[in-house]
Amino acid sequence: MYSTENEKKERARLFHIDNRSRVPIHQQLQAQIVRYVSLGLLLPDQQLPSVRAMAQQLGINPNTVQKEMNGVLYTVAGRGAFISPEKDQLSQFKKLAADRFAAAVQAAADAGLTRQALGQIVEEQMERRDRDD
Repeated sequence: MYSTENEKKERARLFHIDNRSRVPIHQQLQAQIVRYVSLGLLLPDQQLPSVRAMAQQLGINPNTVQKEMNGVLYTVAGRGAFISPEKDQLSQFKKLAADRFAAAVQAAADAGLTRQALGQIVEEQMERRDRDD
């Protein structure tokens, strides 16, 4: 599935970088791509702007965009960057969620929360999510 230049530019505008965030830029970009795929805004095998064009639009180094490619994007020589197939996206989404959860557990432990208190927080958040769905 190949896109026109205007379609690729529109997709590039979907992405934004928060330079104040403690999350590395390549992880921010990766998380956005995974989220947009899960919402159906981007489709597997859909073409995006080139790595260079995406980096220029975001004001970041092309190597940072390239770093984010694992499991989320793939490139075709002379054609550009494409969204990875769904099965790769799902595993990448689960890995991102697990990594974020591990970091949150570590932060909670560092703050002195007990296993029981953390379990209570997780249970409350899951109940809130279920109510909101």
